[in-house]
Amino acid sequence: MADQENQNQNQNEDQKQNDQAPPETPEKKSRRKFIVIAVVILLVIGGALFYWHSTYSEDTDDAQVDGDLYEVSSRVTGQVINVYVKDNQSVEAGTPIADIDPKDYQVAFEQAEANLASAEADYQSAHVNVPITSVSSSTQISTSGSDVTAASASVSQSQRQVEAADARVIQAKANALKAQLDVERYTPLVQKDVISKQQYDQAVATASATTAAVLEAQADVIASQEAVRQAQQKVAQSRFMAIQSAKNGPEQVKAQEAKANSMMAAVKQAQAKLEQARLNLQYCHITAPTAGIVSKKNVDIGANISIGQDLLTVVPLTNLWVTANFKETQLDKMKQGQEVKLEVDALGGRKFSGKITQIGGATGSRLSLFPPENATGNYVKVVQRIPVRIDFTDLQKENGDYALRPGFSVTPIVTVKQ
Repeated sequence: MADQENQNQNQNEDQKQNDQAPPETPEKKSRRKFIVIAVVILLVIGGALFYWHSTYSEDTDDAQVDGDLYEVSSRVTGQVINVYVKDNQSVEAGTPIADIDPKDYQVAFEQAEANLASAEADYQSAHVNVPITSVSSSTQISTSGSDVTAASASVSQSQRQVEAADARVIQAKANALKAQLDVERYTPLVQKDVISKQQYDQAVATASATTAAVLEAQADVIASQEAVRQAQQKVAQSRFMAIQSAKNGPEQVKAQEAKANSMMAAVKQAQAKLEQARLNLQYCHITAPTAGIVSKKNVDIGANISIGQDLLTVVPLTNLWVTANFKETQLDKMKQGQEVKLEVDALGGRKFSGKITQIGGATGSRLSLFPPENATGNYVKVVQRIPVRIDFTDLQKENGDYALRPGFSVTPIVTVKQ
């Protein structure tokens, strides 16, 4: 009740003041109307100018600094014996990071060197034997031809010896016939004592000798015929050997060349193994692949690491760019090469210059792990965002203090109109 009475009292006082106030003149009303119209006109002009200026650029707060992150991993297995870096340490390309115990790989390297030396010696031996085999094959072919000629000559000589033996048989038979006839003539004469007993005995002995000579001559004929047969066999054998030599000689040379080529392949294989052993030995000394800041270090002395195990990450500060996710409605006039002003939140709005170099090939939702399925029936239209790459145009000068870091939030302002 008290509050209501106070309100009524206040209303009555206001009414009294209004009644006591002098009435407004037409000039005051006209001036007030003019001021209101001017304010409205200024607001319209300001809004129009603001809208007109906003069409000259596009911006977004969904943008971050990006860069290549180099995951340093081991290429060999072993135990870590030295670690040279720590987290957040600046490194240059080639800066030592860690050492793996190289003893096993040194032994493997020396073994590979010995295997290479053995393979090279085997190749030299096989390579030297190629011309030796070629000469030997040519000599064997030539010798086989000479053997054929000599065997043919031996056949001709044996055939002549057969002819001579046949002539001796004929001669021996003639002598034996004459001696037998002499014995037959001397027999009645010795009975009549016309001739002496000595002459008769001599004739009988001569007849026996000539008969034996006939047998000997016949044996010589048989021996000469056997010699002819053996010579003919030798001719056939020599011809066969000549044919085999002519056929096998080049094959033997090819076989020796193939052996030499095989030894050369073994040399190359040993060289490859030696090179791999050398690389494995070098991989025991791990260095930074590029200049940057060490992050996520997870290697210590004494740790046993395996191939591909991540040791740390090197974050380079020189090769940086910005990934800005613009709405699809902002891309109408956006294209490659347009200038961009970049404001970095972490550096108090510090500005950098850049330009658009790439516009993504798909929206972020389409490239996500679980892309949306708009055909399920519960579709709701959502403005999509497209990743746009913006490269710094003068990063070395504007980031001379290496203040930029991957992941910093950035506000890019793209000039879409000049």
